[in-house]
Amino acid sequence: MSQGAVLIVAMTGASGAALTREMLRLLEDDERVARVHFVASDSSLRVAAEELGVAGRNDLVPRLLGRESQKIVQHAVSDVGASIASGSYRTDGMVVLPCSMGTLASIANGLAESLIARAADVCLKEGRPLLLCIRETPFNRIHLRNMSLAADAGATIFPVMPSFYDHPKDGEAMVRQYVCRVLARLGLPQAEMRVWGK
Repeated sequence: MSQGAVLIVAMTGASGAALTREMLRLLEDDERVARVHFVASDSSLRVAAEELGVAGRNDLVPRLLGRESQKIVQHAVSDVGASIASGSYRTDGMVVLPCSMGTLASIANGLAESLIARAADVCLKEGRPLLLCIRETPFNRIHLRNMSLAADAGATIFPVMPSFYDHPKDGEAMVRQYVCRVLARLGLPQAEMRVWGK
């Protein structure tokens, strides 16, 4: 990961808004990260309201962080003319966390009808890391086929699965460890991440 990384984080309408919140907090505090482009789907706003008590799109980033951000820029999901919709705008990768099955289907099939799907399509065509943190169970054959299509196109399927070898004391610890693993995959290992055998 180069100094001053530029990343994209998308939150979609699957359960797991706390994961997005933790990722944004860690990225905000990471000196190796210069800019984070954040996009929240319409469905994700409903999930955030249900799970976190954070309602509405206005001032979403500071409400998720609990403070003003110095590096996170929020884009409207309908803004397909945003910088991250073009391959000429350089980023170091994208994480969709959590990734709904609808978003997975859109990305896997190249529909690019929203800024989230378009930015993911750009990452794939430019050979940049794309992590799809899918959150669903059980999987049907459509889900499995779409995961296979996305992986064949270059995406990393990174299911929301907690670790237990670190003996998490609560759900917050499980969330943090999962997010640390995702960031490590992007070349941003976190000091709080527990490693097996240590």
